[in-house]
Amino acid sequence: MIVNRIVANIATEDPDRARQFYGEILGLKRVMDHGWIVTFAAEGAAAPQISFARQGGGGAPVPDLSIEVDDLDMVHKRVLAAGIAVEYGPVDEDWGVRRFFVRDPFGKLVNILVHRG
Repeated sequence: MIVNRIVANIATEDPDRARQFYGEILGLKRVMDHGWIVTFAAEGAAAPQISFARQGGGGAPVPDLSIEVDDLDMVHKRVLAAGIAVEYGPVDEDWGVRRFFVRDPFGKLVNILVHRG
């Protein structure tokens, strides 16, 4: 199993407010915009990303972190085997991801996902 990326998520009622600071001042490129969530990324091999969201999608709360993996089923099995409660999902979302939410040992809500297709 490989972790492909980790994205910090910032809860906000106005994701577009991030445009000036993260886009214009820091020069990050807007790589995703669904209205309720906007993601900015740098360019390069290990391109960092950060997202700003009104909600977590599908009616879920905004997770603190999103971690994209290559084998969601394996991670889900490991989570269950460890006795960790799944708070949302697994579910196939309309925007092309399959995901579930868990809390890490520090209480942070983590969105574990894989892109479908």
